[in-house]
Amino acid sequence: MKGLSTRHLIGIKNITADDIQLIFETADNFKEVINRPIKKVPSLRDITVANLFFESSTRTRVSFELAERRLSADTVNFAASSSSVSKGETLLDTVNNILAMKVDMVVMRHPAPGACVYLSTRIPANIINAGDGTHEHPTQALLDAFSIREKLGGDLAGKKIAIIGDILHSRVALSNVFCLQKLGAKVRVCGPPTLIPKHYGALGVEISHDVRETLRWCDVANVLRIQLERQDIKFFPSLREYHQYFGITKQMLDELDKEIVIMHPGPINRGVELSSDVADGPHNIILQQVENGVAVRMAVLYLLAAGN
Repeated sequence: MKGLSTRHLIGIKNITADDIQLIFETADNFKEVINRPIKKVPSLRDITVANLFFESSTRTRVSFELAERRLSADTVNFAASSSSVSKGETLLDTVNNILAMKVDMVVMRHPAPGACVYLSTRIPANIINAGDGTHEHPTQALLDAFSIREKLGGDLAGKKIAIIGDILHSRVALSNVFCLQKLGAKVRVCGPPTLIPKHYGALGVEISHDVRETLRWCDVANVLRIQLERQDIKFFPSLREYHQYFGITKQMLDELDKEIVIMHPGPINRGVELSSDVADGPHNIILQQVENGVAVRMAVLYLLAAGN
């Protein structure tokens, strides 16, 4: 069987377009599995996976846990708030203790960018990055691209994808840019000037501060959450004003001369990034993203395990 070009999934930047297509093809098969009456397969029956979450998470953590169980893996779940980390234990000591229990794979979310790279050079287990600081979130980008491919019916080459919102504090945005570009899509980021980092100009993406014009341009709008918990200073006057200039409403979508796809990685700040009638409306594929997340993460786990 053909495998991935890497032992770890640390970032989209580190994998190839062929890797992405292989993950998608494998996820297609697993999506059929999770829609069957019997949803489990024995693919990872002898594999133990440790889920290490040093930051709070609901969707990603539950999605990984469900993917692991669907593949019949044994799982160990770790939350930093209730662990020896709160007593001063280092990241490496924590992971080495878990590996002493004969863990084969580690899924990790950590507030420090580069934590997964650091770990991958020091322990023998496969590492999957479930989000490191404001750096990358590769499985979210893969499930987003997989969902666009499914909705638009195939190849992403030439498709116009807009990423709208808090680009500065988002790990989803950077991974999406890398993933979509490798698949041949045209990418534009849109948001207030204070929330778009200067280095995005060097990534080969378009930059806009006009959300209405961006909606007219794109085929798909991936709308990101305003991450107030990461903002130690004010980047815009108020949430009300943000919604007025950058929030997406049903009226704005109705004014377009075409239908576009609305996406959101969640959780949604209703009435800020999206009005409720858009968040619950027919344009969005938000719940399909959640469903596809399990299939894509099953594919990643399976392919990395197969590489061993």
